Amino acid sequence: MTERIMKLAHERLPVKTIARIIGISASSVQRIIDQNLKLRSARRLPTRLCFDEFRSTHGMMSFICLDADSHRLIALLGDRFNRTIKNFFIAHYSLAERTRVQTVTMDMNAAYQTIIHEVFPKAQVVIDRFHIIQLAARALDQVRVQALKQLDDKHSRPYKIMKTNWRLFHQTAPDAKHKQFLFGLNEYITQQEAIDIALDTEPKLKQTYETYLALHDALMVKKHPAELANLLATYEPNGTAMDMTIATLKRHKVAVLAAVTSPYSNGPIEGVNRLIKSLKRSCFGFKNQLNFFKRIYQITA
Repeated sequence: MTERIMKLAHERLPVKTIARIIGISASSVQRIIDQNLKLRSARRLPTRLCFDEFRSTHGMMSFICLDADSHRLIALLGDRFNRTIKNFFIAHYSLAERTRVQTVTMDMNAAYQTIIHEVFPKAQVVIDRFHIIQLAARALDQVRVQALKQLDDKHSRPYKIMKTNWRLFHQTAPDAKHKQFLFGLNEYITQQEAIDIALDTEPKLKQTYETYLALHDALMVKKHPAELANLLATYEPNGTAMDMTIATLKRHKVAVLAAVTSPYSNGPIEGVNRLIKSLKRSCFGFKNQLNFFKRIYQITA
């Protein structure tokens, strides 16, 4: 019976559902899960780590750490405060182990970066590439929406393209050869022609779009740190949301440039976060954080 309960729990079923299937009380199911699942951190600290956070119980954000190579769970902490993270690693791992950590991959959470070198003296911070592109894409969307609001003719071709076919602006290699029917615009036209129609009427949007493409190419295609550094250094502010994006990247310049050549990303830990969301949704949420963490440990460790 114990083996069957643990198997059903691994399938992300709620405790009450497992109890109904087995034919025992929910408290008995929880007791068996508690007896067979013991939360423990990794005994050895890997040389490459991923940091992130997720929403656990009562709206609280909790900290999660993974091995960037094996994708094995290293630690789950009840909150994401720097003090908690710092005390955990110092208490569980020796200075020699922490010194061997080479990279820590994370999003642009500035709070984490303030303690990285204190906890891991020789670690290099790597900003996840996806979050860099996401930041630039959000700035592009803000500039596009501002351009839409400034257009008086709501039936013009530029307005229809920016309003209905906004996804075209996120394509890094739009089709310039084959015409297709674009809904909203209701014309047969190539993707590149549609983009050009919108950009020709909005100089600031054009500059933002070109900056977005240059960032993507330097980071994801050419993967050349010098080119990205030159882009950040030569960018000319134009009073748009992209100014703040470039300023943010400059503030995290060393970690951003490290992302260009690093083979590591936060992809594995984002995948685990998706599993956690699936577990939380299928179990209709958790009231007890410890029980939630035990179930997370079961499906990830």
